[in-house]
Order: sequence, then structure tokens, then C-alpha cells
Amino acid sequence: MGKIPFHVSVAACAAALLPSIGQAASDADVEALRAELARVKAEYAERLAKLEAQIDQLQPNPGVGTTAAVDQAAVAAPPAEPEAAPAPQAARSASTFNPAISLILAGNYSNLSNSPEDYAIQGFVPAGDEIGPGERGFNLGETELTIAASIDPYFMGSMTVAITPENEIEIEEAYFRTLALGEGFTVKGGQFFSSLGYLNEIHGHAWDFVDQPLVYQAFFGGQMAVQGLQLKWIAPLDFLVELGVESGNGDYFPGTRQDQNGLNGVIAYGHVGGDLGDSIAWRAGVSYIDLDAEGREFEDRNAAGDDVLNAFSGSSETWVVDAELKWTAQGDPRRQYVKLQGEYMQRKEDGDLSYTDAVSSLDGGYSSDQSGWYVQGVYQFLPRWRLGARYDSLDSGNTKIGLVQDGLLTAGDFPLLLPGSPTRTSLTLDWSPSEFSRLRAQYAWDDASAGPADDQFFLQYIYALGAHGAHKF
Repeated sequence: MGKIPFHVSVAACAAALLPSIGQAASDADVEALRAELARVKAEYAERLAKLEAQIDQLQPNPGVGTTAAVDQAAVAAPPAEPEAAPAPQAARSASTFNPAISLILAGNYSNLSNSPEDYAIQGFVPAGDEIGPGERGFNLGETELTIAASIDPYFMGSMTVAITPENEIEIEEAYFRTLALGEGFTVKGGQFFSSLGYLNEIHGHAWDFVDQPLVYQAFFGGQMAVQGLQLKWIAPLDFLVELGVESGNGDYFPGTRQDQNGLNGVIAYGHVGGDLGDSIAWRAGVSYIDLDAEGREFEDRNAAGDDVLNAFSGSSETWVVDAELKWTAQGDPRRQYVKLQGEYMQRKEDGDLSYTDAVSSLDGGYSSDQSGWYVQGVYQFLPRWRLGARYDSLDSGNTKIGLVQDGLLTAGDFPLLLPGSPTRTSLTLDWSPSEFSRLRAQYAWDDASAGPADDQFFLQYIYALGAHGAHKF
């Protein structure tokens, strides 16, 4: 049936109000309203009759095909209103294609009882300039600039450039990663921090302490980077199962770039994790690193105090075991949490060690079996305040130097490789006014070098500007 016209509704309402206005209105007014109402009723009845006649014509009669009825309906029915044109799509802003940019500003003040120039981890081959507490006094930390964006539906790209305290520019990471392989697989290529262990791929501004554990400094010279490819698979399960393999040119300690076209070594790892109830999350893993070194040099002083240049060539194999546990108090308005983590590493190296001083150059065999570990805990006792403690321990093991065993040189000609058991104890307190800033105070009793223990006190600031992704578990 058709929609009741507006004037019919008005007339009906007027009729309903007649009893209440009868006393105030004149008889002539009442009669006029009644006449209008009668006219409207007659007109409305006539229209209803026409509509019912059209319905009867459209209904098919017995024995008559439906095609004719459909044709009649097409003639009798009013033309359909044209569909509304789709709303014009909003023009995409040019900023849609801009990458996310983040800048990390960091700096510190260091008070050291020993000269940092004499710092060395006793019993271990020096792993580069990244080890040690850094310079005394005020220092710029490592400023990081990261640019990242999706390239297309299949790839994303990211680059992190670091400005070191020495005002040098270094590429920390510059890689692409697939987005659409499916089945839990991803491929990453370029330069990136390896996913071995736990702490290695976490950037410095997200560490819980000013510096890395001693075992990372001794075994990798800081963070192990890869120039090559990574293949990672995450199983489609209710808990974490992650497997990965990486390989590249091996250009980072303890490996070196080889004079060949092929790859240098392999890094493989597996991680598992899950939840224990609503308050506890955990993760554990095992990693294996197999790299080759060719002419990996380090400087030392012989027993006479003369400068010498040593170089190792051979194989380096490292095993890493890591475990992490996080507990968060449910329903606690202060959002308390505890984070525990630890890693154990064991490295075996076998090959040759050359010795070069001002008057001679000698070569002999070399082998070592060394280990190290750390354990740390962080307790957030208020929403913005955290306390942390860490203990580091290394064992230089039984290092065999062929030139010493053959009697050509003495152990004193390799003072950095003399046996040692470096340790360090660190305490930290930090305050985060927001998720973009952190202020930290740290004290460490560092007994890693051959000399007296180093009392180290640090004040650090970290500020994050711009877009920044979530940190690792």
C-alpha cells in the first residue's frame, strides 16, 4: 500500500481534536472541518480502490503462464530510481607514502676508577673497540636514526644509522623483509642484527643496563651482525615455536670476510615460549654459530714490552642457551612486574696463530675452549621506577698456543691470553617519565681486567623522537 499523504494525517488529527475544540469554535468552523474530512476520506478511498485493482492484475491467474504477469508488472510498476553514484574516494595524501622515522638521543656521564685505555677482558682475544666502559666524563651515546616503511604488499624495508660517540656514522641495520610468504615463513636480506640468543638483536636504547653483558663483549665484540640472508619460520601453534637460519659473508667478529664468492658459515637457532597462567610468560632457546676467520688480527705486548701483532686463522664455533621469564601482577594499579633473563655461551676455536714483532714473524697452532654467562633481573616497583641487578662471569678455559708449547715463545709474550676469570656486578635504578624518555643511574664493580677492579658509575639519558615500534619480548 502507498504512504498516507501528509494532508490526510493532518485531517485525521484535526478530527480527533474536534471534541476538545467544539466549545471554542463556531458551528460554521465545525461544519467546514467535517466537510474537508469527508472529502479527504472519499479521495483516499478512491486511491485505495485503484491500488487494489493494480494488485489484482499483477497476481497470476490459474492456467496462465507467469511470463505474462511479469510483463504486466514491468509495465505497471513505476520506473526504478537510479542507484546513487558511489561516493568519490578520498584522495590519498602524499604523506601516505612517507616512511616512519624515529630518532634516539642518548648520552651519559661516566666516573671510572681505572683508565679505560687499559681495559681488556683477561684471557680473551680482543674483539674490537666496542668493549669496555667507554670514555670518562660526559659522552654522547649512540644516536640512532631509523627509517622504515612497507614497500609494497610483498616487502618492507628498514635502515638504522648510528652516530657513534666518536662522531662517526655507521650502518647498524639496512634490510628488507618479506610480508606475504605465508605459512609462517619470512625472509630478511641485507645487514641486520642476528636473532641468535636473546639480547643480540635488541638495540642499545632498549637494554635494561647501560652496557651489554661481558660475554657479549668477549664473544662478539658487542652485537653480532650479519650481511646476508635470514630465513625464519614460526609454527602455527598456540605457543611459540620459532626456527631460523642465517648466513652471509661473516664480516663480523669472531668471523672475517673470506677471499671467496661463497658464504662464510651459518647461524642457526630455535626458540620456544608461552604463558603460565595470566601472569607469567616465558621463552627459551638454543643457538649455534659456525664461522671461519682468516687473519683476524689483535694487538698485544710481549714479555719485553714491545708491540706485537697477532692474527688468528681457523674455525670458531659457539653455542648459546638463553631463557627469559616475565611476571606481571594482575589487577595491580601500580603495574608491577619482574623480568628475569640469562644466557650461557661456550666457544671453541681451532686453527693457527701468527706472531709478528719488529724482528720476527712466527706461526703456530692455536686452540681454545671458553665459556661465559650472565643473569639479570629487573623489578618495576612503581609505574615509572625500576631496580635492576646483573652478574657476569667468564672462564678463559685452557688455551693452547703452539708457539709456547714448542718453546719458541713464553706465555708472557701473550699477556692478553693469560688465564683469567673475569666477573662484574652491576646495579641500576631508572626512571621513565614517559614511554619516550628514560633516565638511569648505574654502578658496576668490574673485575674483568688483569689489574685492580674498576669502580664504575654512570648517569644516562635516553630520548625517543618520532614513530617507534614495539620492543622485543
